[in-house]
Amino acid sequence: MERKKLISVADLKEILDDPDLVLLDCSLGQSVSGKQSAFSGKTIPGARFFDLKNKFSDTSSAFPNTLPAPEDLEQEARALGINQDSKIVVFDAMGIYSSPRVWWMFQVMSHPNTVVLDGGLPAWIEQHLLLAEQFQEDFEPGNFKAEFDSTCFKSFEDVEQNVEKQDFMIVDARSAGRFKGIEPEPRPSLQSGSIPHSVNIPFEEVLENGKFKSPTELKSIFEKRSLLDENLVYSCGSGLTACIILLAGELAGQKGLQLYDGSWTEWAELKNLKK
Repeated sequence: MERKKLISVADLKEILDDPDLVLLDCSLGQSVSGKQSAFSGKTIPGARFFDLKNKFSDTSSAFPNTLPAPEDLEQEARALGINQDSKIVVFDAMGIYSSPRVWWMFQVMSHPNTVVLDGGLPAWIEQHLLLAEQFQEDFEPGNFKAEFDSTCFKSFEDVEQNVEKQDFMIVDARSAGRFKGIEPEPRPSLQSGSIPHSVNIPFEEVLENGKFKSPTELKSIFEKRSLLDENLVYSCGSGLTACIILLAGELAGQKGLQLYDGSWTEWAELKNLKK
């Protein structure tokens, strides 16, 4: 039986008292485009704060949102009280934005019992459910064990070699303007543009009203770009919104969780595509 990847607000309500449930709020202050959540200071009761930028990224890296070393992620996950048998639900305050990144991180660290709350905090609020203003902090350290799955991860060297070999197709989640090189990057020192032979699916295209479109609609998005039978690797600006498209691919029946973690920021920097 295939494991679920999303959970609805209604289904989450039914399991809130499950002692193995770990509810992670991975909200960011704002998106890379500057969009801010309307629900700052609010969360779902019982949620723990998953500090994606400061504790669950490699802050020593030259590039944003870099996946931390397995031992570092393991240590921080244990500090959040996450166990090997935890049932993890991740959500964010923008509906679907940073939560798929956290979902992917747990897949790559071999904890598949992780789902994304479809619609996130806005969907919870839409149902007029109780809110909290503080995160849960009263829990015992966990025994989570990170086992890195290298098949989910692509490096700059992998992507550079693929320009000639073309063993996989890069799917880029940035806006069409950034992909085509006609809109600026959020990082002003870098040119916009695309990795050779890549295909563009702007991440907003797989969402509707803050939730994922249906599997049938998602499959159609991949099908019209002739991607259904391709070996796909996902990319964006810094490895965040690529995970939205990656999860959309999974929902559409595409198999493979491969992410180019450095994404366009690393590619443009190392290829010296500077302004």
